[in-house]
Amino acid sequence: MTATTDIVQKLWNLCHVLRDDGITYLQYVTELTYLLFLKMMQETNQESQLPEGYRWGDLVSKDGVEQLTFYRAALLHLGSEEAASRVQAIFANAQTALKQPRILKKLVQSIDELDWYSAKEEGLGDLYEGLLEKNASEKKSGAGQYFTPRPLIDCMVALIQPQPGELVQDPAAGTGGFLIAADRDIKKRTDDLFDLSEAEQSFQRHQAFYGIELVQDAHRLLLMNMMLHGIEGAVTLGDTLAPDGQRLAKANVILTNPPFGTKKGGGLPSRDDFTYPTSNKQLAFLQHIYRSLKPGGRAAVVLPDNVLFEDGQGRSIRADLMDKCNLHTILRLPTCIFYAQGVKTNVLFFQRGTTEKGNTKQVWLYDMRTNMPAFGKRTPLTREHFKEFEQCYGNDPNGGSKRVDQGEEGRFRCFSREDIAKRGENLDISWLRDESLQSGDDLPEPEVIATEIMEKLRIATKEMEALIVLLEGEEAAEAVSASVGLPTVE
Repeated sequence: MTATTDIVQKLWNLCHVLRDDGITYLQYVTELTYLLFLKMMQETNQESQLPEGYRWGDLVSKDGVEQLTFYRAALLHLGSEEAASRVQAIFANAQTALKQPRILKKLVQSIDELDWYSAKEEGLGDLYEGLLEKNASEKKSGAGQYFTPRPLIDCMVALIQPQPGELVQDPAAGTGGFLIAADRDIKKRTDDLFDLSEAEQSFQRHQAFYGIELVQDAHRLLLMNMMLHGIEGAVTLGDTLAPDGQRLAKANVILTNPPFGTKKGGGLPSRDDFTYPTSNKQLAFLQHIYRSLKPGGRAAVVLPDNVLFEDGQGRSIRADLMDKCNLHTILRLPTCIFYAQGVKTNVLFFQRGTTEKGNTKQVWLYDMRTNMPAFGKRTPLTREHFKEFEQCYGNDPNGGSKRVDQGEEGRFRCFSREDIAKRGENLDISWLRDESLQSGDDLPEPEVIATEIMEKLRIATKEMEALIVLLEGEEAAEAVSASVGLPTVE
């Protein structure tokens, strides 16, 4: 066990203390963000960014009710205009959920006693990200909606290959997983940026990574996460499907996992630049993404199955995507790797063309869903599970590597643009037989199945009526049968 994982476990164990105070998992992580920020500013000698009198030492020096009262006042003050902009954004509208002074004292003491020297040696960013991952893995926290599994993020980043000097955007930034992974990948290939010129280093730290996050609590976690990883890109609080999204600069790379569902109340995005208005968030985000790429820019996007097959505007948006971009690869992901159980998702890989028409000639699909294990705590998803797909994908980030169609028995298949058009632009294509399901080869004819169902309904109805007659009389039995649409048994 590394010092970082040990600290993450110790911090996470403290959440059990807070249950008695009615604190939720997300509230706990948010609370930790406030306290850890103050402590880490002390450990990294950056307390000059904090107003005097509102630093970690000031909090530690107090006790009991005085400490809790001071803490509440400090949160308000740090979110005011007197604080530095990054500090102000992290503490915007900050309120503590803590009600008992003893709970705050326990948290402060526990944080103060951690092995901060070892944590700094291994990286404070890794510590905080480990905490976020721990929170997301707890189903009760509901935080999985903000958290994309790290093995999946690392796979997407490795294949899309962000380069120094490129603008990398996440329009649904969450806690910053994609942006941080892209930064980590570039640093790994540039000797932690030391291979770059001073100007190039400055660009990577201050301009290369940007995006938008809608949820304020997720946004403060995002800011904290990026700060601890040495990234100062413009990640704003706002709505990508509103004019905020229109103002984002065109990107060389977009990596994202947009939120699932529809706009509240079924309303349409408040943007006037979408050719195909829709209340489906994923379809709206997809339009934003391919419209926001520079010519030659590339994207990897997590999207649910409905984006692949939804008719109406969905069909038009897919056709527009395949016209404007080369949609070269689709990865069908296993179920149950996100918090929402049973949700079926995919990763779409595409490159923006230099023309507006006919950029997609063929689409390769990799089925990582059929006949795969049920991922969860017992069988965690790892990078190793993506190894075969990465080999099939190849080294070219734009899908230009030599590929082999594995046929109906394999996981990797190629479908021409003409074939997809004949399917009504439906990209929800499957071909592997699911071994967990009973083979349909030996099933009776549909008429036989229908007859058996009707017979079972007849028997059930007869028994139901007999019971009601016994309890309430014949007229009641007939009324109930009619109300549920069952045939009355003579």
